[in-house]
Amino acid sequence: MKINKLFTTLLGVLLVVAMLAGCAPAPAPAAPAAPAAAAPAAEGKMYIPVISKGFQHQFWQAVKAGSEKAAKDLNVEITFEGPESEAMVDKQMEMLQTALDKKPAAVCFAAVDSKAAIPLLEKAKAANIPVIGFDSGVDSDIPVTTAATDNIAAAAMAADKMAELVGGEGKVAVIAHDQTSRTGIDRVKGFVDQMKAKYPKIEVLTPQYGAGDQLKSTDIAKAVIQANPDLKGYFGANEGSIIGVLNAVKELKMEGKIVVIGYDSGQQQMDAIRAGTEAGAITQDPIGIGYKCVEAAVKAVKGESLPKTIDTGFHWYDKTNIDDATIAPLLYK
Repeated sequence: MKINKLFTTLLGVLLVVAMLAGCAPAPAPAAPAAPAAAAPAAEGKMYIPVISKGFQHQFWQAVKAGSEKAAKDLNVEITFEGPESEAMVDKQMEMLQTALDKKPAAVCFAAVDSKAAIPLLEKAKAANIPVIGFDSGVDSDIPVTTAATDNIAAAAMAADKMAELVGGEGKVAVIAHDQTSRTGIDRVKGFVDQMKAKYPKIEVLTPQYGAGDQLKSTDIAKAVIQANPDLKGYFGANEGSIIGVLNAVKELKMEGKIVVIGYDSGQQQMDAIRAGTEAGAITQDPIGIGYKCVEAAVKAVKGESLPKTIDTGFHWYDKTNIDDATIAPLLYK
């Protein structure tokens, strides 16, 4: 009996509690979760991907060092990447698309193919992502600025030096990395146009292109030299190209018989200049290029005005000034 009465009492209490709960207002729905932020945003830093034309040459490593210094000085987050070869247009487009998918504050971009990149850069513009060109510009008005060497003027200086060293007449050759990037186009144009305008007695052979690959450039240079035994000079328009020329000259035992002029630096080229195998070269300021492109990106995000181009400068160097205080910091090994 006592058990039955106790059970009845408990059942009554439970019924009262259930009724009270049914009358209570429904709890407010939970607030939606905030979308997960990308790692740079989580740290409260502006994120700027830096996409170069390549990664294999020491030139790009120097650009990377400059961009990393700017990121540290300006307290922003960057990533730096480029395809294994400066001929890999599709790979670079994949990198650019991936970078844009992360919704960066801005993007720094050196185009392998200045036309192929335009559709993706139009997407960046539509998304209000400022594009900063560096080293190699883009045939478009989308980049708010481009931090680069005046490659036409720099190559024209190389032509002047070549003309002087070959005595103002004879046959010279040119090898460049490509004919699709702004640097490849402008360096060939600057050299060839200067020769045509100022040195009519110098014949410039049809420019050749080795994709910036040392082995391919070596094979091309050897073929050109062997086909032209009266060749007096050879201009290599980037690091990979000029190393190919140096390799060819050495393998064919033509050291000292052909005036060799290069672009950029690197240990092999610097050694050749000191040894006299290479007459000299044009140096850019790769660290400055990397620094100024990131600096410009930060200014663009903040709405500051920028010039259409940021001239990062160039210099001629040879064995007489390679160790000068104004030149040595611009050279990389």
